Amino acid sequence: MGKTLTEKIIESHLVEGTLERGSDIAITINQTLTQDATGTMAYLQFESMGIPRVKTELSVSYVDHNTLQTDFKNPDDHRYLQSIAAKYGLYFSRPGNGICHQVHLERFARPGKTLLGSDSHTPTGGGVGMIAIGAGGLDVAAAMAGEPFRLKMPKIVEVYLTGKLPNFISAKDVILEVLRRIGVKGAVNKVLEYVGPGIKTLTVPERGTITNMGTETGATTSIFPSDEITREFLIAQEREGEWEEILPDEDAVYDETIKINLSELEPLIAEPHSPGNVKTVKELEGLKVDQVCIGSCTNSSLRDLKIVANMLKGKTIDEHTVLTISPGSRQVVNHMIRSGEMAYLVEAGARILENACGPCLGQGLAPKTNAVSLRTFNRNFLGRSGTKSGNVYLVSPETAAIAAIEGKVTDPRKFGQLPKFDMPKKFMVNDNMIIPPLPPEKAKNIIIIRGPNIKPLPELNPIPEKLEGEVLLKVEDDITTDHIMPAGAKILPLRSNIPEISKYVFNVIDEKFHDRSLEKKGGFIVGGENYGQGSSREHAAIAPKYLGIKSVIVKSFARIHLANLVNFGIVPLTFVNKEDYKTIDQGDHIEIDLTMLDSGKAILKDLTKGTSIELTHSLSQTDLEELKAGGKLTLIKQRHAQ
Repeated sequence: MGKTLTEKIIESHLVEGTLERGSDIAITINQTLTQDATGTMAYLQFESMGIPRVKTELSVSYVDHNTLQTDFKNPDDHRYLQSIAAKYGLYFSRPGNGICHQVHLERFARPGKTLLGSDSHTPTGGGVGMIAIGAGGLDVAAAMAGEPFRLKMPKIVEVYLTGKLPNFISAKDVILEVLRRIGVKGAVNKVLEYVGPGIKTLTVPERGTITNMGTETGATTSIFPSDEITREFLIAQEREGEWEEILPDEDAVYDETIKINLSELEPLIAEPHSPGNVKTVKELEGLKVDQVCIGSCTNSSLRDLKIVANMLKGKTIDEHTVLTISPGSRQVVNHMIRSGEMAYLVEAGARILENACGPCLGQGLAPKTNAVSLRTFNRNFLGRSGTKSGNVYLVSPETAAIAAIEGKVTDPRKFGQLPKFDMPKKFMVNDNMIIPPLPPEKAKNIIIIRGPNIKPLPELNPIPEKLEGEVLLKVEDDITTDHIMPAGAKILPLRSNIPEISKYVFNVIDEKFHDRSLEKKGGFIVGGENYGQGSSREHAAIAPKYLGIKSVIVKSFARIHLANLVNFGIVPLTFVNKEDYKTIDQGDHIEIDLTMLDSGKAILKDLTKGTSIELTHSLSQTDLEELKAGGKLTLIKQRHAQ
């Protein structure tokens, strides 16, 4: 029996476990990436481990999220990150160089390697045939320290593509089609592996769009084979020597199959407030549009901006519509300037933003009250845009461009003839804004620069055998990390200051949560299905831990958030009988007996109602050891101190 592409790469990096689905495995990590919103905390954790230099083949620190500088906090953190990179042997991608996933795809992603990133859209690297996984910052710090990355061996879903994308249909419509079929939790603990004759029609940037947004299905990662298309891309990036062919065996066996005929796709759109709320553009045609934002790590490649620029050539955007463009990298901008296509965007009335995440996570360009905002981004969670009443729809660059022209949702196929544009055979390669690692003899003399906003990590203590307190909050299904720990220009600069950022925990849902948590000296959260979906931000675990949250009891967890809870000593439990969720109310005083945790059980006693229910968990023995110690960092520090 042949092997899938995923099995081949995982097996070549396997240090513990087997390829048996659902079993606990550990793999070596070749590369890591961080960005500045998650990176500061990750490097504070790495520093505390006492490791003199990163042990990965390559680690990169990017600055692309917190680039809006309204005071000293963000620029102070950037100087901290640059000094950390110099001291510990990382590459440092300076502010303005581009969005981490776009730049990493261009300059560092490598077939057959493993990449762990403190950003949930790290699977973009799967576009070149690597296992690229998003994780919490502490897991990334551990990988830099030489620790293996632990996970459940995922099921592998064959996404079999045939046909060719019609005019005005693009890669964004492919992943929206996948989301339309399986939703935001249909690929939890699964890998989406794209195969079939249709993949030969997709370039690496297009593949990157698909693997990037595969995160919204809950997938562990998504991946394409490394083939001649990959080789052409790496040649164009002057990296041909890094290419190797990696294909699944012809007789590979998959756990599930999804078949998509690219030729039959039509323009799709995700309605508020979930990437899984997918409809056809035709169903929403005529809806007035106030704002259009093009860019993000999903759709900011040269191909995407070229099609937009050429659709806008000689036109003016609708008088009631604002259009913004966020290029993915300096390389993209250089090409657009040299070709003259940047002028088409400017002349049409587009507002050109810097090469950064920007509006995607609420860093500027918040829409007006009750606005309809069409965005080529990957998430449209409630309040993420910076305006709670804003209605964000997710679309392709083609659908976004025609909406900016018409001022309303319009099927892009009505544009007329598809504009022609040329893609370069060689990209403009200029890495002068990427600072390479210093040699060890020079690195040891570097002094770490710390601003006053950087505060120490919260104390992590071993958990007791019994937990007692009040249910501080009860929430529904599909609670995102944006609900738990919001992003935005006001909050993101506080990522290195846990006491301050904790004031915003669950602020979108309940503005009194912070004060109630402190008043009650901590307690519990009860939730529904897919709790913690979305961003990899570990602050959605650290800040609740700081507020005294002892355990989160839900119907099911999203993968990364579950790991983050363990990492910081919050006990993640699930209902054996999901109907028991209905029996617990906010304000109930409960007690949880953890003495049977090793056997997969815990007993919850509702002291208010006088009832008792059984809980369970999906944690490995290693997870349990870390949890009991108060978190992963405690054990890693102990190991490296020996």
